[in-house]
Parts: sequence; structure tokens; C-alpha cells
Amino acid sequence: MSAVVEMTAARRGGVRALWAGNPGAVVQRGLIAARSSSWAVVLSGFFEPVFYLASMGIGLGKLIGDVQTAQGASVSYAAFIAPALLAVSAMNGAIYDSTWNVFFKLNYGKLYEGMLATSLGPLDVALGEIIYALLRGLAYATGFMIIMQILGLNLAWTALLALPAVLLIAFGFASLGMAVTSYMKTFQQMDWINFVLLPMFLFSATFYPITVYPGWVQQIVMALPLWHGVELIRGLTTGILSVDMLWHVLYYVVMIAVGLVFTTKRLRALFLD
Repeated sequence: MSAVVEMTAARRGGVRALWAGNPGAVVQRGLIAARSSSWAVVLSGFFEPVFYLASMGIGLGKLIGDVQTAQGASVSYAAFIAPALLAVSAMNGAIYDSTWNVFFKLNYGKLYEGMLATSLGPLDVALGEIIYALLRGLAYATGFMIIMQILGLNLAWTALLALPAVLLIAFGFASLGMAVTSYMKTFQQMDWINFVLLPMFLFSATFYPITVYPGWVQQIVMALPLWHGVELIRGLTTGILSVDMLWHVLYYVVMIAVGLVFTTKRLRALFLD
């Protein structure tokens, strides 16, 4: 008991207050716990965008024909929505683990309280949980990328860069998702996450070009994180590259930094101060 008190006191200032350099322990704990999880639930997040691609990209795409990208190039409807669904797949995988799972561990399992009683700091816990969520997002996206390749929807060699881009997208959503979840106290509040994700999924130029909206609606959509991910992945899979893609990357870098800062401060405030 005295060792725990001394450790907590030592963390009240300096680098040790935040970081012990061992987020891998949190990731390892998550992987071990995942063995007892229902794989049907895990796989459901992967099949959702696959079903959208099959029903709309292949089915509805026969009626629509070619669609113009934001850069003015014409591609098949399936090739237009597939990269958007790839970004959605990464978002779903990252958000699931960084919100609902984190909420249970934080408010019911009391796991973080136990973790922070060890040598781990709040930044270790935050990074560990985010990396674990990122792995799930990457797994979803890799499987979906293989399906795109089989269907011939990767139109350029730059599609190989879509996987690193997917990691960036998953990292952004996981870090921000965990930051938001750390402030939630009831399951009813968690419903706000789906309330935000659903319209973002439907309106972020996922199924049709952003140019169909009035100008003021376009500005709102362009402020949403998923739109930046969709445009980044779409540019890579179609081979239509532009300097504007760097802004999409910067958007996620800022998103990651904000999420990590808020999550770390929140965990420290809850368990160490």
C-alpha cells in the first residue's frame, strides 16, 4: 500500500506523472481479453461496409454508371464509393474499441484505476488503448482492401499507400473517441456517438460527390473528420493526387494530438490528482 502511495506521489510532477514508456502492456492485456470475445460481434464491423459495397456499388452502380470525383475525373460508381467505405471501415473499427470498450473499463470494470496504481502513467494507458483500437481498424481496412483488389477497384499503384492512410484515420478517430468517452458517465450519453457517426457516414461524400450540396452545406461537411479521410483514401486508390491531400493528413495529425492531450489530462484528473 505504501508503495502505491509513493508511486502516486512521485507522479504529481515531471514526465513520470504521464509516461512510463510501456503502452505495450495495455495492448497485450487487450489482446488477451479479446480471446474470450464474441468474434461474431467483432466481424460485424467489417461486414457492414462490405454489404454496402455489394448492394450499392455493384447493384446500384449498374444504374448510375460513372461518377466524377472532386478533381473532375470519371470513375465507376463502385470505384467511387469503395475508398469511402474503406475509410468508414477504419473509423468503425477504431471507434468501437475507443468508445464502448473504454466506457465499460472506465466506469464499470475500473480497469484504469488498477492500471494507474502500477508503474503505468495515463499516457501509457491512453496510447495503449488507442493502439489496440487502431489494430482493429487496420484489420477491418486490410480485409476490405483485399476485397477491393479482387473486384478491381484499386485503380492505381498508389492504392498501396491507402493502408498507412487508414492507420492515420483510425488513430485520429480512436484518440478523439477515447477523449470524448472519458467525459461520459451513463450509457444514455453514449448514444450521442451514434448520433454523430451516422450522419457523418451518410453525408461525408461517401455515396455521392460533395458538389451536390449547396455551398454552405459543403463547408459543414468539409469540417467533418470522415470527409477528410474519404478524400484522402479516394485520391490514393484512384491515383488522382493533389497538394490538398496534405491538408487531410494535417487534419488527422491535429486530431490525434488533441485526443491524446485531452485523454491524458482526463485520466490523470480522474485517478491521480
